[in-house]
Amino acid sequence: MPETVYPYDVIVIGAGHAGTEAAAAAARMGAHTALLTTTLDTVGQMSCNPAIGGVAKGQIVREVDALGGLMGRAIDATGVQFRLLNRRKGPAMHSPRAQADKKAYQNEIKWQVEDQPNLDLRQETVESLWTEGEEENRVVRGVQVRGGATYQAPCVILTTGTFLQAVMHTGEAKTAGGRAGEGTTAGLSGALRELGFEIERFKTGTPPRLSGRTIDWAQTERQPGDEQPQPFSFLTDRLTQSQLDCYITYTNDRVHGIIRDNLHRAPMYSGQIDSRGPRYCPSIEDKVVRFADKNQHQLFLEPEGRQTHEVYVNGISTSLPRDVQDQILRLVPGLENAQVMRYGYAVEYDFCPPTQLWPHLETKRVRGLFLAGQINGTTGYEEAAGQGLIAGANAALRCAGKEPYVPERDEAYIGVLVDDLVTAGTDEPYRMFTSRAEYRLLLRQDNADRRLTRRGHEVGLVDAARLARLEEKEQQMQRAVEILQAARIEAAPADRYLKRPEVGWEEMTQRIPELAAVPAEAAQQVEYDIKYAGYIGRQQQEVSKQQRLAARRIPPAFDYHGITPLRNEAKQKLSEIQPLTLAQARRISGITPADIALVMAHLDGKRSS
Repeated sequence: MPETVYPYDVIVIGAGHAGTEAAAAAARMGAHTALLTTTLDTVGQMSCNPAIGGVAKGQIVREVDALGGLMGRAIDATGVQFRLLNRRKGPAMHSPRAQADKKAYQNEIKWQVEDQPNLDLRQETVESLWTEGEEENRVVRGVQVRGGATYQAPCVILTTGTFLQAVMHTGEAKTAGGRAGEGTTAGLSGALRELGFEIERFKTGTPPRLSGRTIDWAQTERQPGDEQPQPFSFLTDRLTQSQLDCYITYTNDRVHGIIRDNLHRAPMYSGQIDSRGPRYCPSIEDKVVRFADKNQHQLFLEPEGRQTHEVYVNGISTSLPRDVQDQILRLVPGLENAQVMRYGYAVEYDFCPPTQLWPHLETKRVRGLFLAGQINGTTGYEEAAGQGLIAGANAALRCAGKEPYVPERDEAYIGVLVDDLVTAGTDEPYRMFTSRAEYRLLLRQDNADRRLTRRGHEVGLVDAARLARLEEKEQQMQRAVEILQAARIEAAPADRYLKRPEVGWEEMTQRIPELAAVPAEAAQQVEYDIKYAGYIGRQQQEVSKQQRLAARRIPPAFDYHGITPLRNEAKQKLSEIQPLTLAQARRISGITPADIALVMAHLDGKRSS
């Protein structure tokens, strides 16, 4: 019987947050794309918390949306509570976050994928990679799936999340699988090892879910959404759905005592798990040990949807045994009689250290093979989505014979994310924070479309309608600036008057009625641009300095060992990372200004010879 072969341009393996964005991006750019997943029932599933966005993560979602991605539109359609975090801080710190109706969100993502031209969603279990060639000349040709069929493509994107050789832990109990009720992906880990990839292990965790009918809400603190909720997508004019409340409660000394008494039964402390978890999202066991001086920890009770009583207990991620989870929950105010619907657990899984990737997320070892999401050592839906979009776009560009697209650190949080991963790697599950971005005043959540949409249109990620919407907004902004420059308030130009900290746009519209016609989104942008012009100008000067270094390209096969005065540590690190520019080389951990000067001098010598 002849083998069945399905030809495509791009194959994406895994239909989580990275995979769906990768497949949709490649398809939007004209590549004939297949999205393969072991079950169609979990496309776009939220494995852990029922929320999108948050500090720095919200900026990534806005960027994914500005580049035509799915996540922003999906959460706008299915969110049950919207909040803009850090309102009391400056605009660089403002971060949108939304609670999702988990099932509705999952269905919305699946619908967007199914509705995308050039994209085929198929239920398949991938068992191995098909590659040809040896060492530096190895290229990917496709994948083999269970049942004997082959999918053929010059570009393959792995977005396998936490499913590579995954093991779930609840106390002493261990089960193979990357998510409760699902299995693991064993064959791909072996295939990557055979191809020479370095593989390491991380762990993550999830908290118990409770029945909301059994929670005593009167003992908790209500946390409502914003009265005027802000959409994530630049295509959403306003949000009209009703919002659900979240609630807050706290652990206490009695809870902490039970946890301490049972640490010997916690996999992280018994030696059952020896891999590292996310430092900034620790388990309740870690919190009690690391912050022994604190007598309480905050817990957020978050609804998982409109058509379920299930409640996510954010802040109590745990892999303690079931009986211990029952004990500690009974001692939390409001949860004394709460019924557990799902117990918390930890997941240990394989990942590929991301220094094995080029900045466009193609592997250095196999041409045409891309990695995105938690397989690169990250954590979070938003970080996965950003990587997926970049990998999908660059797979499509490779198929078209075009140069790759990677936003720079001064252009996007996605650029910071990718550069951090491929240049420095990560020794714990990577999570984005505003502090990671040195140009965060330029990378505000409100201006993501102005930063990225035009470039997205140039590479094929963004359609003409979205670009036209951006251009209309920019025209509205220009008109507002002209009005301000022409008017005077208290003998000063109106734009200079707006710089005053105590002056807001509402006062400006009262003094200059013509400004009332400016749409709120455009008005906000103008106000921020004017108020923070000095700070923005200084950051742009720093960007210009970095761009001069970034313009100095380093050949891919550059021989650092041939630079005799270069330190051995520098030779080893530079040879491993293979930076593409002097700017990237400068960001490698342990590389000194003296090392960069030697490399620069060697490059100059090669150029003059």
